[in-house]
Amino acid sequence: MLGMLMEERAKCGNSPPEKERGRALPTRLLFPSLSKGKLLVYVLKVEARRLGRRKRHSSVKADEAAGTAPFHLDLWFYFTLQNWVLDFGRPIAMLVFPLEWFPLNKPSVGDYFHMAYNIITPFLLLQLIERCPRTLPRSLIYVSIITFIMGASIHLVGDSVNHRLIFSGYQNHLSVRENPIIKNLKPETLIDSFELLYYYDEYLGHSMWYIPFFLILFMYFSGCFTPTKAESSMPGAALLLVVPSGLYYWYLVTEGQIFILFIFTSFAMLALVLHQKRKRLFLDSNGLFLFYSFALTLLLVALWVAWLWNDPVLRKKYPGVIYVPEPWAFYTLHVSSQH
Repeated sequence: MLGMLMEERAKCGNSPPEKERGRALPTRLLFPSLSKGKLLVYVLKVEARRLGRRKRHSSVKADEAAGTAPFHLDLWFYFTLQNWVLDFGRPIAMLVFPLEWFPLNKPSVGDYFHMAYNIITPFLLLQLIERCPRTLPRSLIYVSIITFIMGASIHLVGDSVNHRLIFSGYQNHLSVRENPIIKNLKPETLIDSFELLYYYDEYLGHSMWYIPFFLILFMYFSGCFTPTKAESSMPGAALLLVVPSGLYYWYLVTEGQIFILFIFTSFAMLALVLHQKRKRLFLDSNGLFLFYSFALTLLLVALWVAWLWNDPVLRKKYPGVIYVPEPWAFYTLHVSSQH
C-alpha cells in the first residue's frame, strides 16, 4: 500500500527520490508533516481513488462489450416520414400545386421540399450515429455528411430544371437527345448543355448523394450487434415501419438508378452478419430493422424488374445487363401520356 501511495505522490510531482545512498527512505521522511493517524487516512483515500478508477474503467469496458441500444422509434419514424414527404412527395407536390403559384422561372414547391430534405436528413443521420453503441470514426462521418450535402445540393439544381421541363413536353422515358423539345434546338451545342445538366442530376449528384448515405447507414449497422440472443428481436412498432421503409428504399434504388450501390451494400451487410455470427454476436432491434428493410427492398426491385421486363420502350432507354426502370419514366410513358 505504501508503494501505491508513493506512486500517487509521484504523479502529483511531489515524490522525493525513493532511495538515498542505496537505502529506502523511511515513511517519516516521506511525509514529515503527517502523523500516523493522518497518514493512514491519506493512504486509505488514495487506495479508494485507485479502486474507483479501476471500477469505472471496467464498467466502461463491460458496457462497450455488451451495450445494446434500444430501438430508436423516434428517429426511424422521423427518418421514414421525411423520406416519404420530402423526397418521394417532392415531384408529386410539383404536379399538384398550381403552376401560377410557382412560375417556371422561380423555385417550385418541390425545390423547397428538397432544401428541407438537405437540412433535415444530415441532422437525423448525425443523431443516429450518436446513438450507435459502437464508436465510429468521426473524420469519416464528417466527410460523408459534407459530401452528402454537396451531392444533394447538386441534384437539387439539376432535378429542378429537369422536372420543370416536363411542363414543356419533356418525356422522361426518352434520352435527352431523343426528346421532341430538345432534339431540334439550334445551335446544337445547346443539346450538349442539357446533357451536362442531366449528367449533374442523374450521375454526379446521385453518386455524391447516395454513396455517403449508404456508407453512413452501413457504418451504423456495423455497431448494431449484441452478445445476447434474447435482445435480437424487434418490437411491434419496428415491424410496422419495415414496410414503408423498404418501399421508400425501392423508390430510392429505382429512381436514383443506384442498384449496384444498393446490392453491394446489402451483400456487405449480409457478410458482416455472418462474420459476427461466428463470434456469437447477433443483430439488435435497430440492425434487424435496417436488414429487413433492405431485404424487402430487394424483393420489390426484383418484382418491379420482372413486371417491366418486356417493355420495348423502357428497354431502349435502359440497355445493358442491369435493367432497372425509373418509376417516373414509367409514369410519363404509361400514365401521363394517356391523359
